[in-house]
Amino acid sequence: MNGYCISVAADQARAFWIAEPGRGEIRLERLPDPAPHEILVRARFSGISRGTEALVFAGHVPASQRERMRAPFQIGDFPAPIKYGYASVGQVERGPRDLQDRTVFALYPHQTRFVLPAAAVHLVPEGVPPERAVLAANLETAINGLWDARPHVGDRIAVVGGGTVGCLVAWLARQLPGAEVELIDTNPSRAAVARALGVAFASPAVARSGADVVIHASGSAAGLELALNIAGFEATVVEMSWYGDRVVPLSLGENFHARRLTVRSSQVGTVPEAQRARWDSRRRMTLALTMLADPALDVLITGESAFDAMPEVMARLAAAPGDTLCHRIRYEPVDARGSGVLGNGAL
Repeated sequence: MNGYCISVAADQARAFWIAEPGRGEIRLERLPDPAPHEILVRARFSGISRGTEALVFAGHVPASQRERMRAPFQIGDFPAPIKYGYASVGQVERGPRDLQDRTVFALYPHQTRFVLPAAAVHLVPEGVPPERAVLAANLETAINGLWDARPHVGDRIAVVGGGTVGCLVAWLARQLPGAEVELIDTNPSRAAVARALGVAFASPAVARSGADVVIHASGSAAGLELALNIAGFEATVVEMSWYGDRVVPLSLGENFHARRLTVRSSQVGTVPEAQRARWDSRRRMTLALTMLADPALDVLITGESAFDAMPEVMARLAAAPGDTLCHRIRYEPVDARGSGVLGNGAL
């Protein structure tokens, strides 16, 4: 990558910004002094949520959803310039004694160091490697989706779409006693991922019909059509895909009414009603982080790049993701050494 060396002061950080739809850059930012209720975190890894972040990178967040789609520590407004992201794992450099030097997860954009309220971070359990903890936000989404689906013991569960969230939903569902779980995807390479996660795999052409529960996470109209076609009598299809500003057709003819199907949306911003009296987002995230102790989930990390390469990485993933599931960003402690590299166009 072409770049140039600069001096990075102790009160500065580097952050990835979407400068305009389809173009990213790394910018220098001045860090505020942490207030008594705040902490300073040095990032070690972050994860790119390929589906949502690709839509944001390309500028496809519809005006009606811009407020709803804001990330917790987003800076800027859609479509751009904007600092966006929500899967950062780092080490506390300054903060309360019980957090000092601890590894934490935060719903923070891609940035080398950052200041945020201590209450906004989640401790990464001892048995969870920080490299794997970047999956926490995706797993939290998968947990919420399965809560919305409300499967039962022994159900036949079909998951259409083998992206990161779809794979995590299938992995969660197969832990239900007696459940038969089938992960369905057009990409034959997902068969190896399904095996590693302990679930069956099928292409759309041979997917089993008559499922008790169908969870759709492919982000495509064809996937949603398949989900409706394989759902059994009075089954529920949970729609987890987010399409941004695209209009997606929904086939409500043929057998839709005769089979009395239900289509239900799922969105991680709200805890489902059945759990809401006892669960909040913090308890849900704690559960997700605890469940990441399973090393089988490493199969979902399909690539890693240095932070300095983020402008090129995001452009590539948005245009041609290929077999990518979760792409991990690695941060070097350049701020501590006093130097770093900025890509072309950095400020």
